[in-house]
Amino acid sequence: MTVTHSTSADDELFRDAFANGEVTLAQFDHRAHVRLAYVLLANEDVDAATARMRSTLLGFLAHHGVDPAKYHETITRAWILAVRHFMDRTGNSASADEFISANPVLLDSKIMLTHYSADLLFSPEARARFVEPDLQGIPTG
Repeated sequence: MTVTHSTSADDELFRDAFANGEVTLAQFDHRAHVRLAYVLLANEDVDAATARMRSTLLGFLAHHGVDPAKYHETITRAWILAVRHFMDRTGNSASADEFISANPVLLDSKIMLTHYSADLLFSPEARARFVEPDLQGIPTG
């Protein structure tokens, strides 16, 4: 059985609105981060989705006049890896909403602290480049 993950028209509109600076800072909460990761991963592999997420987030920050130092490489890649892991474990999804409903654990924004100590995750090194977890590896596949 082949597992497929698709995006809805609303997901595509969300991705485009985000890329075009139409999503406000207040609208871009943790759920929106997970949704964007899913939408990117539905069409790209982990490395391409990470690169797209990085450039999209940096563009979002610039558009809203937020210091680019707010961007966090480890958190970005770790969440891409986490969403991919759950995509691999979940049956077919027709949209980000369907996928998130099937995997509500992804809405816990603190879940990365089960993989990383706070000292490592919030370090300048982890902000600047991806660092491997020091508590528990992020599952793959």
